[in-house]
Amino acid sequence: MLEKIFSLQSGQGFGLSFSKLDFWLFFLLVMILFSLLEKKKTMRIVFLTFISIFFYYKTSGASVLILLSSISFNYFAAKINFKWANPIAKKTLLVGSVTLNLLVLAYFKYAFFFTESFNAMFHTDIQALNYLAHWTSGITGEGSLMDKIIVPAGVSFFTFQSISYLVDTYKKEVNPVHQFHEYAFFITFFPHVLLGPIARAKDFLPQINQPFQLTKDEFSWAVIQIVKGLIKKIVFADYIAAHFVDKVIDSPTTYPGFVGVLAMWAYSLQIYSDFSGYTDMATGIARLMGFKLYQNFNSPYKAINVVDFWRRWHRSLGAWLKNYLYIPLGGNKTGGWGTYISTVVIFLFLIFITQWYGLVYIYIGITIFFIVGILIFPGFKRYIHRDLNLLITLVVGGLWHGPTASFVVWGAMNGVALIVYNHWKKISPYENSKHIAATIWKVFITFNFITFTRIWFVLQKEEAPFQFLKHIWNDFSLDFATFAKVFETFQSVFILTILGMMLHWLPNKYKNQVNQQFYKMHFVLQAVAVASIILVMYQAISNESRGFVYFSF
Repeated sequence: MLEKIFSLQSGQGFGLSFSKLDFWLFFLLVMILFSLLEKKKTMRIVFLTFISIFFYYKTSGASVLILLSSISFNYFAAKINFKWANPIAKKTLLVGSVTLNLLVLAYFKYAFFFTESFNAMFHTDIQALNYLAHWTSGITGEGSLMDKIIVPAGVSFFTFQSISYLVDTYKKEVNPVHQFHEYAFFITFFPHVLLGPIARAKDFLPQINQPFQLTKDEFSWAVIQIVKGLIKKIVFADYIAAHFVDKVIDSPTTYPGFVGVLAMWAYSLQIYSDFSGYTDMATGIARLMGFKLYQNFNSPYKAINVVDFWRRWHRSLGAWLKNYLYIPLGGNKTGGWGTYISTVVIFLFLIFITQWYGLVYIYIGITIFFIVGILIFPGFKRYIHRDLNLLITLVVGGLWHGPTASFVVWGAMNGVALIVYNHWKKISPYENSKHIAATIWKVFITFNFITFTRIWFVLQKEEAPFQFLKHIWNDFSLDFATFAKVFETFQSVFILTILGMMLHWLPNKYKNQVNQQFYKMHFVLQAVAVASIILVMYQAISNESRGFVYFSF
């Protein structure tokens, strides 16, 4: 059942995907109409709001009703909360509003997952019912209930963005907007409504009423972002997935074990190119309309440790989890009942979803370690709080990605890695070394650890990650003849993967030099250069149209 749900979330067949010609024809029309309204601020925002809602409807159909309901509720909840003076009433409304948002997210995204886990643990046969799908089927009279399962596109993104708005207005870090269409625009703005970046109100709202402004350098930067995003998606992500990664993942035992390692390395480039390609295009499209979005990636595979990696990867989600979960739990400094309750909940939750009761012994061992640490080093208690807060944050981050045990395990593994690194860096012999060999070593270790954890990210079926690892271990036959045959079969993919990683690791100063040269070019020469690149790029399009990986989340 879960596999079917994911297939309906995956974005396949979305009518207005950034990688399709349909979208760019749509966007061209939008920009023509936008140019007629650029000096009329209210009409411009109202126009873009309707366009954004239409864009969302084209990607998620009837789920647009969920989005509009969320917008209406959160708009009025924030306004009412801001006006109330009673602190208890304000906090009660905030907690209730945030809880309702999370319940909606949990219902549409996790109901089937929790139901299946409950049935497996207690041997029941409870059926989860998607009422929106049920009502839609009743109205249209088409298909079965399972065929009409609807998980709203981008529900994780717009829910988190809505929660940040509620919290920020409650804390008076930003005033609630007066006009409904301005808040609707903040949530639905089509470049980021599906896959982010997650925008904070204090960063985005002030831009709404600013006069439209676009310099030549800003225009050139936006074009570079869009072209770069298309290249990442079409040339690297889609080609590598279709011609190598998907084949190995679908049938790993068909290939020698070392091919599984190569496939995971390639998958790391694929998923980065896919997701960062989308956000590159999103930021470029938004800039052409006068809006700046959060830069979601900062060369993550240049990271020298796991902390550095998570500062570079999916930065808007990392910032959200830090500001609205990690810091409220106590962050680096302390912990409270929230930390301990959340830890117990996570402990029970992991047993619930994995049904691996051996976790009890692991938790007992960790508890003994922390107790001994406190007895020997009184200040050790602070590190317990920090470590638990980190673990909670990363497990929630894993669950945010999807309703499977593998995502939770993936999040927990990264949480444990952050904890281990925070202790290791105090005794590491090369932590502060600037030597090129030390830097290469640290990048190599970090990249391979992140790639290893992604086995749980990409393989969602129970026991599949362990079977994949077992095959690699048992059939790691690496001789020249075998390697030569594999290289010949996937030669173009290997060359493309190496090229992609080299471009990624290229120092930023060289990339900036290329950008500066493009900025200086005349518009006509820029148009010729872009047209030539696109013409060559579309030669790499695979026969199968592919949605963006993060459409599933």
